[in-house]
Amino acid sequence: MNLNADPQELAKFGDLAHQWWDTEGDFRPLHQINPLRLDWIDQQARLAGKRVLDVGCGGGILSESMALRGADVLGIDLSTKPLRVAQLHALEAGVTALRYREVAVEALADELPGSFDVVTCMEMLEHVPQPASAVQACARLAKPGGWVFFSTIHRNAKAWLQAIVAAEHLLKLLPVGTHEYQRFIRPSELTRWAREAGLAAGAFKGLGYNPLTQRYSLTDDISVNYMLACRVPG
Repeated sequence: MNLNADPQELAKFGDLAHQWWDTEGDFRPLHQINPLRLDWIDQQARLAGKRVLDVGCGGGILSESMALRGADVLGIDLSTKPLRVAQLHALEAGVTALRYREVAVEALADELPGSFDVVTCMEMLEHVPQPASAVQACARLAKPGGWVFFSTIHRNAKAWLQAIVAAEHLLKLLPVGTHEYQRFIRPSELTRWAREAGLAAGAFKGLGYNPLTQRYSLTDDISVNYMLACRVPG
């Protein structure tokens, strides 16, 4: 099976791994949006006591926060350095209901199908060559009746202006080159992939940013950054 990963993307995030838990560094936006998306996931899936998989976990910001909400979490990624950072941070923070593995989501779906109450795949689909394959694997990993959550970026002129021109070049919120416009994903595309994977696509939620207050907020506007909650039938 060909690995559904872009070596350049893995290297890019590997090179930034030492900054992952610096709340004022290059990953500051992830730290700022994490409480918002964590609460949104928790409100719907009730994380406490659940077996959770975080796909494309990077340095573990979301993984660790879900474990602190009472979930038993496995975080997976294919970039070695961020995983080591995640493991070290969990150890230092004393978070025990959390482990990490360097494994592709498709390979894990072959190994552990139908094993998780909740699967999260945040900020990853726009970084892999075959996002539909990752969606399919996430669906296979969730139990009947389980939840699958995705987040990504819309592909339109507004998203190009805000997520690349403004965020990377003008406001310097992210390193230049973090995103490539052609990899952005329209909600209609993500919904289609989810349905083709056997998921019931449910609620959308947008993430907005106010450059004046420098604050993020949940919104019903999904024209730039957005999340999608899905259920596995049964």
